[in-house]
Amino acid sequence: QVQLVESGGGLVQPGGSLRLSCVASGSRRNINTMGWYRRTPEKEREYVAAITRGGDASVADSVKGRFTISRDNAKNTIYLQMTNLRPEDTAVYYCRVYNELGAPVGSWGQGTQVIVSS
Repeated sequence: QVQLVESGGGLVQPGGSLRLSCVASGSRRNINTMGWYRRTPEKEREYVAAITRGGDASVADSVKGRFTISRDNAKNTIYLQMTNLRPEDTAVYYCRVYNELGAPVGSWGQGTQVIVSS
């Protein structure tokens, strides 16, 4: 079983920055891709970014140029560097991990709240 713990959220003004972290613990040997998602009361959970164990990364078009995903395999941790934040980025951010077949491993973490507001 894999446990995921997200952190780093908070209240930030528009144009500001935050760095989110997600640590995977437990049975981690099957983990390949790790990704970030976000959810608001108005929207279903949506994809934000993902990165493979080898470092291949992708981000959603809505955050391209503003968000960067990175990974520390030794620490089983991924990061989401968010810059030039907008009010529409307000959401609860979750991470999720997948094995090499693309199947999810473990459950969603508890998420970390990001609020972008002046």
